[in-house]
Order: sequence, then structure tokens, then C-alpha cells
Amino acid sequence: MPNIDNLKKYKNIHMIGIGGVSMSGIAEILLNWGFHISGSDVSDSESVQILRKKGIKVTLGHNTEDVKKADVVVYSAAIKADDPEMIEAQKHHIPTIERADFLGEITRCFKDTICISGTHGKTTTTSMVSICFVKALTDPSIQVGAYLKQLDGNYRVGNSEHFIIEACEYVESFLKFSPKAEIILNIDNDHLDYFKNLENIKKAFVKYVKLLPDDGILVLNGDDTNCLELSKETNATIITYGISNRDVDIYATNIEFNNDGFAKFDVYYHNQFLDTFQLSVPGKHNVSNALATIAICLQYHITTDVIKSALLEFTGAHRRFEYKGKISEKVSVYDDYGHHPTEIIATAKSLINKTYHQSWVIFQPHTYSRTKNLLEEFANALMNFDHVIVVDIYAARETNTYNISSRDLVSKLQSLGKKALYIPDFHECADYIKAHVEKDDIVLTLGAGTVTNIGPMLID
Repeated sequence: MPNIDNLKKYKNIHMIGIGGVSMSGIAEILLNWGFHISGSDVSDSESVQILRKKGIKVTLGHNTEDVKKADVVVYSAAIKADDPEMIEAQKHHIPTIERADFLGEITRCFKDTICISGTHGKTTTTSMVSICFVKALTDPSIQVGAYLKQLDGNYRVGNSEHFIIEACEYVESFLKFSPKAEIILNIDNDHLDYFKNLENIKKAFVKYVKLLPDDGILVLNGDDTNCLELSKETNATIITYGISNRDVDIYATNIEFNNDGFAKFDVYYHNQFLDTFQLSVPGKHNVSNALATIAICLQYHITTDVIKSALLEFTGAHRRFEYKGKISEKVSVYDDYGHHPTEIIATAKSLINKTYHQSWVIFQPHTYSRTKNLLEEFANALMNFDHVIVVDIYAARETNTYNISSRDLVSKLQSLGKKALYIPDFHECADYIKAHVEKDDIVLTLGAGTVTNIGPMLID
């Protein structure tokens, strides 16, 4: 059982932005540990409704009365200092703790926190690892960044010392955690609004690796030179994996794809044949994610049979190349969270392994800063699809001080010879797709924002 003594000083916990994917998971973990939880959010959502069903009082808008009753206020990174509830907390000298700091406190309740990090693939790999640990009957606690059907949610409360979490590098929030094991999937240019350049991202990962104890475990992607450089920063046990690099502890070979783009491959561990594995998610990048999963599971003595069956059972986390349905029985519609050029290329490569006529992508850029900094890379990544429609940029936490719009991306694509369209209205977008798709085409809604709402419009 986790030791929650360091949290017991907070009987009543109020959470601002409680509907967020990480905040809602934290709320349910705390509720299961016997804390009294209240919260607020700007809008209603599926996660808010779930929290209410569990008996948590959630206010849409602000509730300063609940703040007054709290022993601590936990807030998500999007909440600003001038938020009325934050002002109320300060007025009454109630401590306020940012989400990542509070999650760090929760990691210290467990003897064995397993953190999955990297610029891409965190949610998928956290999901794969989680299913393996659940199937191996290790009774882990889990927090993952998307709905996972095996958990019927995005979290699990267990009674063992294992806590499996997705650890994000944005604003260096992963430095707040106390990991016993880390998986680092890749290190790439992202969140440049905060980091400014790749060198600063690499420095953050160096600090992150130094958090590991000497008896910890570090799993590194041997196909990523930025990852491999981290091996000299720790005394923890290091396990490397790869597909193109064979000078690693675990590698995959004989990779074959079926018509759905799902891979079957042989795995070698210390140059000895381990077993043949099959996936139920598309793309070569998921072979890499599976290797990271196999690597960590072997360190925890989970049997190959359990890992094989868990990986085959995993059909994808919510919004990770997720099948949504068909348009008039002839065109398949998928939805994907990819919002960085590297992720878009990985998604496009997953498509190549599927059998289809033509591909349509409806892309929603995510944040002005990312669109501005990576405009060229986004255009080159989207060239991999037959038809491209771009909707307006999803602002997330930003205001448009960057003088950038989706029209700039469309112009860039057109200059590269791609027939790309700018259609800001979602209904118009859905109507255009329905009027122009042909039998056996594939339609993909792509982005981390509201573009996911177009899929249901197409299928209806």
C-alpha cells in the first residue's frame, strides 16, 4: 500500500481545472485514498461528468466558497495568478500547488514510480506498459494521458508500490517527480515556446535522468542519438532498444505488416531470440514503442507470454490512430492526436502499411508558436497525404502574437505543389469531405485540439 503520510495534512483538496486529463486522474486517486475533493472547470466534459458520478462536486466557472473550505488548492498550468479562485486562496492564506508539483508529491508515496517520457509516443507506451503490469497481476496505480478501455478511464488505483505515469517535459514538469525507473522514447524539437531550442530540451532530459537512484532503471531508444547520450549521466541500470541500431540490448527484426498496418516481428534480447510479437495498432513507430515496453517489463520479471498477450490486446489509446467509423459504408474515418511534424510523419507511415484508395487529412495546427517555429516541417510532413484540408489553429494556452495563421501553412503546401485547402468551418469541412471522397478512401482528423469533433459529423 502506498504511504500517503506526506499528504495527510490536506483533508480537503480543491482543484482548479479539475476536468483536465491529468487533474481528473489525480482527483480520482485522491478520492480513493479518502480525501475530500472539490473542483472547478471552465467547461463541461466527459471527465467532469465522470467525477460528478463519483460524488465529487465540480463547479463550472468559479466557486470561491469551496476554496475557503480547502486545506490546499491544486491548479493546472493553464490557470493564471489573476484567477478569482487563486486570489481567494491567497486572501485566506491557503497554500496553492501547481499540478506537476502535487503529482510529484504523489510519486513520493510510492517506492516504485515508473515514468514514461519523450517528445512522442508517451501515451501509447504508458498504455502498453500499464496493460502488461495489470495482466501480470502486479496491482499498479496508473495515470495515463488518454482514456484507455482496459482501465475504463485514464487512471487506476492499485495497492502495490508500482505507480506508472506519463511524464511530460513541457515546462520541465517531469523534474518534479521521484522516479525509480524511466523510459525515454525520443528527444525532439517541441515546446519551443518554453525551451527555445533543442539544446535546452536535451539539458532538461539530463536533469531528469539524474533524478534516478543508483539502483534505478533507465530504458533508452538506441535509434535516437539524443537518447543514447544520456547513458553517461546516471549509475542506474541501462537497457537500450532499437530497430535500425542492432548494437542494443533488445531489437526487432523480420517486421511484417498486415492489411490493417499491424506489425508482426521477432524480438532478440542480448542477441538471443526471445519470441515473435504481434500488435493491434498500426505503424513501425509502434514496434519501437512495443520494444520499450518489452524492455521495462523484462526488468520487472514479467513473463514473455504476459507481454505478448497484453501487446496483442492493446488496440490503441483514445485519439491515437483511433478508428471512428465509416462514411456511407465505403470510407473509413480515423482520429489521431498527432500535433508535431514527427508524429504526423509516423502517422503517415502507418497509413502506408494499410490497404486503401486515397488519403484525406483534416489538420488542425496546435498553438501559434509551434506552427510558426515548425511551419516548413509541418508542410513537409503533410505532403505525405493525398488530400490536405487545414482548419484554424487551436490556440490552447496562447494568444496570436506570432502573426501566423493556417492560411500560411496552406500557402506553404501549395508552393510545394500540394493541392491544399483552408476550410475554417467544421460543418463546411465535413460537407466537402462527404461530397468528394471515393470508395475505400481513408479520412483522418489530425491534431490535439477540437478537430476530433469533425469525425462524428462525417459518420452521422
